[in-house]
Amino acid sequence: MKSRRRSRLVRLVAAVGAIGVLAGCSGGPAGADPNDDRPVVLTTFTVLADIAENVAGENLRVESITKVGAEIHGYEPTPGDIRTASQADLILDNGMNLEAWFGQFVADLDVPHVVVSEGVEPIDITEDAYAGLPNPHAWMSPLNVQIYVDNMVAAFSELDPANADDYAANGDEYRAELQGVHDDLVSELGALPANERALVTCEGAFSYLARDAGLTERYLWAVNAEQQATPQQITGTIEFVRDNNIRAVFCESTVSDAPMQQVVEATDAVFGGTLYVDSLSAADGPVPTYLELIRHDSAVIIDALTGGAE
Repeated sequence: MKSRRRSRLVRLVAAVGAIGVLAGCSGGPAGADPNDDRPVVLTTFTVLADIAENVAGENLRVESITKVGAEIHGYEPTPGDIRTASQADLILDNGMNLEAWFGQFVADLDVPHVVVSEGVEPIDITEDAYAGLPNPHAWMSPLNVQIYVDNMVAAFSELDPANADDYAANGDEYRAELQGVHDDLVSELGALPANERALVTCEGAFSYLARDAGLTERYLWAVNAEQQATPQQITGTIEFVRDNNIRAVFCESTVSDAPMQQVVEATDAVFGGTLYVDSLSAADGPVPTYLELIRHDSAVIIDALTGGAE
């Protein structure tokens, strides 16, 4: 499977030259307003796009390669994606091995790109096939996203120096909102007994949030699983929940919560709710922006672990 994906991506990248000829006649990315001459910033997924829009304001046009609900880890770029990328003025990716397809995607494109997680202190995955690699979900900590914002401010100011003051001001305002989310989470969880300060989820996507909020992280599997959790994973989680008197457990929106429901049935814990990680929702959904995503997740965690939802 991996070799087929790699071959397909090589063929797509090889088509960039032909696509570039078409791009030169189109005046901008597909579907774009031909009268909109703002520089184009292309991100790899919707979370980055929303953060970038907050920093860019009205000065840049921000787009995402992947759309709402897309699986970012194993995404397969299309010829249209490469055409769009070839016309961008700047490409932003998360890095930390999140976008496994990204290196070849940009290899032959004459477009600058910035890794927005640069400067984040990584937490390594400790088990399964990805052991030893950095956990890529750094954006799940509002403190880390402040680093993302700093990197975007610098990149946008270099791209568009005339509006550098706007990017700095937008970044300051957005960082303040992020700090507020972090401070509220830490404050609300501060009274929990040490053994109950734990975040138990299906996937290990909350390592950074748990670290920064002073929580112990426990999960069923380290990275999105193609199959259900193993009996050993479920049994180990049940024992952890029982031993530490954990009040609530959680699962991500992109996977089945059936394995975690087995933990609930075998312990005194309740299912605390669904958490969002890899993608924003549509505009009329529960998490249409990154701030709403992280505020939603923080509120669900606080209510469930402190008993506020009871």
